[in-house]
Amino acid sequence: MALFAGPGVQLADVAEDALAWLFYTSGTTGKPKGVMLSHQNLTAMYWAYSSAVSRIVPGDSLIHAAPMSHGSGLYIVPHIAEGASQVIPSSGGFNAAELVELVAAHPRTSLFAAPTMLNRLVEYVRRSRADLSNLKVIVCGGAPLYLEDEVAALDCLGAKIAQIYGQGESPMTITAQTSAEISGAHAASDLGGLASVGRALPGVEIRIADTNDDSLPVGEIGEVLVRSSAVMQGYWSNPEASAVTLRNGWLHTGDVGCMDQRGRLTLKDRSKETIISGGSNVYPREVEDALLRHPAVAEVSVLGRSHPDWGEEVVAVVVRKARTQVTMSELDQWCLRRIARFKRPKAYLFVEALPRNANGKVLKAALRDLLAKRGEELNARTWRWKLA
Repeated sequence: MALFAGPGVQLADVAEDALAWLFYTSGTTGKPKGVMLSHQNLTAMYWAYSSAVSRIVPGDSLIHAAPMSHGSGLYIVPHIAEGASQVIPSSGGFNAAELVELVAAHPRTSLFAAPTMLNRLVEYVRRSRADLSNLKVIVCGGAPLYLEDEVAALDCLGAKIAQIYGQGESPMTITAQTSAEISGAHAASDLGGLASVGRALPGVEIRIADTNDDSLPVGEIGEVLVRSSAVMQGYWSNPEASAVTLRNGWLHTGDVGCMDQRGRLTLKDRSKETIISGGSNVYPREVEDALLRHPAVAEVSVLGRSHPDWGEEVVAVVVRKARTQVTMSELDQWCLRRIARFKRPKAYLFVEALPRNANGKVLKAALRDLLAKRGEELNARTWRWKLA
């Protein structure tokens, strides 16, 4: 990218592979690691966003309703490069009413949002009938965007939802679906398109591999491997983890997915989250998708717990919608009509909220701690999360 300095300001020549940013992972499955991003990595991210996610023009505005330590902060780079303004809410975070006011005050606004933020904005707009005509695009990422939530957002906000799939290790740059592609899939009732995270961004190679790193054919499920100039240099002061994650010249994302004939990637789950029950793989996202279609379920997270005979069994942690009731038996019957019997949860834990980090990701380690502490009472009570 070309940057122009004002009078008296000198720009330093910097090598492409020089370290530009230490980006710390969210730490939902372990201790955060410092991802080493070079100037080349950030340049590749810039070109991928501006050419294939959403075109930026001078005078656009980027609202930072999500933490600038992660996705929203990374998108500062392409927006500054193209002459867009940066808007930081007075609250320093996400507030739906405040966000609506900022959209009204700034032209051609974009924002990065985790799915939980998108859901809350949709709820607010439905109640308030707020005017979002200045909104250009919401780029959704950072956590799974469930099909039901995606459709609800499209029905409420129109063709203003884009989606990206990326990681700190390949900063926001693996696949994408533009707002036009998503709205087109919605209009055509293309559920496969809506459920996918799109196609590889420019300059990105993707393949699906088995546990031996051998490529799998179209339609088969395996780990998502990535190779591009956006992929990190490695982890700061952690050569062992770097060698494992970047082995054989490919970024091993730890995500499980499959490709279709049209080159679209559909994610199933994190490889560490796959539940193996009785020798069969259960992908939590499939079970969560089924439960979220129930009219009384607001949020759900599915995970495995140890079982003496089956190895693991499926457990669902459920948040009910306000002023609704649903029993474990009702949810069991609901799942039996929608997914294979062996995939359905064997136990349910009702909570008032799911524990999340600042980026909106569910903290499954906290859920596992709760299961370990309350396992004997799992089906008996609703537990309160004291959220910080």
